[in-house]
Amino acid sequence: MLEPLHDYVLLRKEKEEKTTASGILLTSAKEPSKLATVEKIGPEVKNQGYAVGDRVLFREREGMKMKSGDEEYIVIKDIDIIAVDR
Repeated sequence: MLEPLHDYVLLRKEKEEKTTASGILLTSAKEPSKLATVEKIGPEVKNQGYAVGDRVLFREREGMKMKSGDEEYIVIKDIDIIAVDR
């Protein structure tokens, strides 16, 4: 697993639902979620107000995206996390 350096945070993006509970196929026109789960926090991130395991809202255009297996991750600067889902 990646270890973020400096003031970066590793987030696991939420999986987008492709079908409804009744089996109806959803279109790709739906806006992707900007919520993700904090996986790891870099050593220079101080007093962030969130912890590993928290769901956070982040700026969509920031960070570097990557895939590992079925999971999508984003490495983002601490300052680009803008809210915690509590």
